[in-house]
Amino acid sequence: MPRFDLRLAELQNYRPTVREPADFDSFWADTLAESRAAAREPRLSAVTTPFTTLDVYDVTFTGYGGDDVKAWLTLPRNSDAPLPAVVEYNGYNGGRGIPVERIGWASAGYAHLLMDTRGQGSTWGSGGHTPDPHPTGPAAPGFMTRGIEDPSTYYYRRVYTDAALAIDAVRSLPHVDPQRVAVAGGSQGGGIAIAAAGLSRGLTAAMPDVPFLCHFERAVGMTDTDPYQEIVRYLSVYRHAEERVFDTLSYFDAVNHAARADAPGLFSVGLLDPICPPSTVFAAYNRYGAVDKAIEVYAHNQHEGGQSYQWVAQTEFLAGRV
Repeated sequence: MPRFDLRLAELQNYRPTVREPADFDSFWADTLAESRAAAREPRLSAVTTPFTTLDVYDVTFTGYGGDDVKAWLTLPRNSDAPLPAVVEYNGYNGGRGIPVERIGWASAGYAHLLMDTRGQGSTWGSGGHTPDPHPTGPAAPGFMTRGIEDPSTYYYRRVYTDAALAIDAVRSLPHVDPQRVAVAGGSQGGGIAIAAAGLSRGLTAAMPDVPFLCHFERAVGMTDTDPYQEIVRYLSVYRHAEERVFDTLSYFDAVNHAARADAPGLFSVGLLDPICPPSTVFAAYNRYGAVDKAIEVYAHNQHEGGQSYQWVAQTEFLAGRV
């Protein structure tokens, strides 16, 4: 694929003006307070697996509005002290799968919580187990436009709240050192990780990999691929809703959440990425609030980014901060 975005030198200095609502902070403070008021203790159930060095638990914690959210907790077996933890968020329309699929972080000595994304899990992987019980009215197929004309009903209000409360849940577990919790994720999971870092304090690190959900107005006008095209298709029908839609999205733009993050950050970007254009990733990275931050640039890669190379970079980044 030919290069289609700004040159790297321009990307490194790309700081666009992104719409930001005046009540952004109060909106999120109220949203989290309401859901935390409905929170219950997470429930854990041991899972039988073929592993001899890891233990896996089926976790149910309360997310947005007191809804049950599923996760897998994977731990190194026979650990005798509270562990550093990594909370991981999933890519678009993937679920938490089955409890043998993601063992890297636990094998490296971390407690690993993989959060199911409500309503998702039917496009790739091994499925999801968390419903999204909230009706949202007309929407294009997919998740990007569910409730999109009002921030109070938008789908990602629920997802981002789940993500922040997943951090609360893992910090409450006896297996985990609550002072050493990091967040990570790729694509949609990367955007969610940025939001979680902006909505939470005291994280050890945030590691968004080729993040989605950044700089919506540029992405929607630049890429002809899904999931951003879901918004284009919606607006092609609801022709006069553009201002309402982008006002709603401004509450969920990872650029605005990045500006509020204080955890050390390690990003990645593929300079040929047609799904999450590099300028949208750099818009979030360049606004990211922590001084301690870095970005891995994969000059000849698309949305796959660095894959295992990036995971190794994350382990090295995190090892120096836990």
